[in-house]
Amino acid sequence: NDTGAGKHWTDNEVRALINIWSDEKIQQMLEGATRNKEIFEEIARRLMKRGIDRDWKQCRTKYKNLKYEYRALQKENEHLGNPRRKMRFYDEVDCILRRQPLGPSSWGCESSSLLSGTKNFSDEIK
Repeated sequence: NDTGAGKHWTDNEVRALINIWSDEKIQQMLEGATRNKEIFEEIARRLMKRGIDRDWKQCRTKYKNLKYEYRALQKENEHLGNPRRKMRFYDEVDCILRRQPLGPSSWGCESSSLLSGTKNFSDEIK
């Protein structure tokens, strides 16, 4: 259990969280933010609109765990070389965390599995 509330995240819930996290506005808000409760409240609201009931603490914990697991694997794989071990949703998290600071045109995640088959909710809340 990684939610703090004892409720396991389903793959669809994680995909929805990653999809929201991939929103450029959300990423910009998270960059360098130390007090991020409001950001995760926004993420929880967007999840609720998709029928996923998670509070901001659960969203923050899952986000942190995904980032931690990704970074731990990156470090491990640097030392081991091939074969590289992967985590669930590695490609999606990798795409978000490796994004170029030059803007959305240089960020090629739109064509990956990240957004395929899912509606883009980036204009949901302005």
